Amino acid sequence: MKTIAIGVDVGGSHVSCMAYDLEKKNLLTDSISERDLNNHAQPAEIIAAWGGVIKETIDIVGSDRVNGVGFAMPGPFDYVNGISLFQGLNGKYENTYGLNVSNELRKMLNLSNGFKIRLINDAAAFAIGEDQVGKAKSYHRSLSITLGTGLGSAFIKDGLPVVEGAEVPENGCMWHLPFENGIADDYFSTRGLLSRFEKISGKKLQDVKQIADLAKTNRYVHELFDDFGVKMGVFLQPWIEKFGIEVLVMGGNISRAYHLYGDGLRGYLETTNLKMDIAVSELKETAAFIGSATLVDDAFYNSVLPALHKM
Repeated sequence: MKTIAIGVDVGGSHVSCMAYDLEKKNLLTDSISERDLNNHAQPAEIIAAWGGVIKETIDIVGSDRVNGVGFAMPGPFDYVNGISLFQGLNGKYENTYGLNVSNELRKMLNLSNGFKIRLINDAAAFAIGEDQVGKAKSYHRSLSITLGTGLGSAFIKDGLPVVEGAEVPENGCMWHLPFENGIADDYFSTRGLLSRFEKISGKKLQDVKQIADLAKTNRYVHELFDDFGVKMGVFLQPWIEKFGIEVLVMGGNISRAYHLYGDGLRGYLETTNLKMDIAVSELKETAAFIGSATLVDDAFYNSVLPALHKM
């Protein structure tokens, strides 16, 4: 019986995948395949990179065991029909615009037209993974956010993403919401932290880890991260209330610095008398493998399909 699904996580300059046992709900960690890629490359090169990692993982686990492939894919994307809508506004994959990714991958991998290749927003895949087997597993209503090059988010209610209605922002996304002098994505992201650190310290660094590593010796670091945590509380608080969030799960590279901004976040939320749990993902990037692979399960896919139309 084919119980294995391949979960693929597409990043800005990197793609990786891993096999997942849908029945046992566990990752086959020795099946990981990954490679770097040029996101400004021509479509054939990008499809070759995405398809290449899938082939490597399928070869490891055996094609006779694989039931399908699920993609955790950043937007904009037509997730239902498998068509790229990247136009270069987010600085990546612009040459794939209009490409039917599902069909191209089937051709490249010599797969039948009926072979399942299903796609979902990468932040939603992360949130589903956390809900299935991670920090949100024992809760009905969760918000999972990814903090890195941008702000990803997904609201989950009873196992499914919520993308419409008064209790969530439009499309269930928060990156585009106004915050301070710009949008949330400008503030709660790597570029936002690097920019603010340079402004208060005069030093230009390359990534958040470099800032976090200075915590013991640089007085500006605590000021910066405390502000980050408090402001995150200010930004999230209305949606925590509206959705009735029971647990906030954080992933992405910046979540590794939670020990520096967690007090600010929790402290602010306590002043608003909000009762909820906060957790840092232990699954990290593998949550997206789980969430995307779960799409291969037909019953789950049919349940999530209405939300996919709105992502």
